[in-house]
Amino acid sequence: MVRPLFDSFWRAAAYCLHPKVIALSLLPLALLVGLSFTLGYFFWEPAIDGVRSLLDSWDLLRALFDWLASLGAGNLKSVIGPLVVIFLATPVLVLLSLLAVATMMTPAMLNLVAARRFPLLERRRGGTFLGSLAVNLGSTVVALLALVVSIPLWFLPLLVLVVPPLIWGWLTYRVMSYDVLAEHATREERRELVRRHRLSLLGLGLATGYLGALPSLVWASGLVFLALAPLLVPVAIWIYTLVFAFSSLWFAHFALAALAALRTEQQRAAAVVAPPPEPVPLPLPPA
Repeated sequence: MVRPLFDSFWRAAAYCLHPKVIALSLLPLALLVGLSFTLGYFFWEPAIDGVRSLLDSWDLLRALFDWLASLGAGNLKSVIGPLVVIFLATPVLVLLSLLAVATMMTPAMLNLVAARRFPLLERRRGGTFLGSLAVNLGSTVVALLALVVSIPLWFLPLLVLVVPPLIWGWLTYRVMSYDVLAEHATREERRELVRRHRLSLLGLGLATGYLGALPSLVWASGLVFLALAPLLVPVAIWIYTLVFAFSSLWFAHFALAALAALRTEQQRAAAVVAPPPEPVPLPLPPA
């Protein structure tokens, strides 16, 4: 199963350069950037003030800040508030990016892959919009609960690099496994493919989860240069959008190829077990 994974990976990477995919990525980018700046305009300062008030209410932290101020690092306190707000806003931004790509980009990119690579693959429409909505919302709720429960682990240097990408990877696996097969596969075919390729599909999701950690480098630079936040926010959101667009293409290439192979296998099996046609008796010559 390694070869199909790498084959679909390179195909997805090539499709990310397609003008249609780049154009599609601008729609969720514009939506999320507009939402981010709107929320930031109304809630940025109140959120920072609330975080600072919460930190000042903890005696241990107040004593720590006083000690740092005595060492000449008093400015650190003024930076902590924006850091915490950005830290808490990042998971929400990731979630919104994933859902925006799944809603606005995945159907169009799936049609692009199907038209260019699988034009003869029959669309059996085993999935529905309500089914996709149920899977997306249900999986999102589970992922959010897992994120909230795992927040204490984020303060450990190694686990903060492991736990959130694992949760995002599982969510991507759940959402994409349904959406990329909903149009072409029947319900039975989709379940069979997930059963056969569960580890590969989960691996795709986990790889996407770790790729989704790349924008954190942008946020890390923003923590040092907070004045550049208006520029860094759109850059980070576009990276999130492209990562999840690449994920959709990767899942689409892998899943549709697996579906085509499954149907070929079923057709061959049906041809083997089918009884040979009965010979047609020749007409007897006239007496």
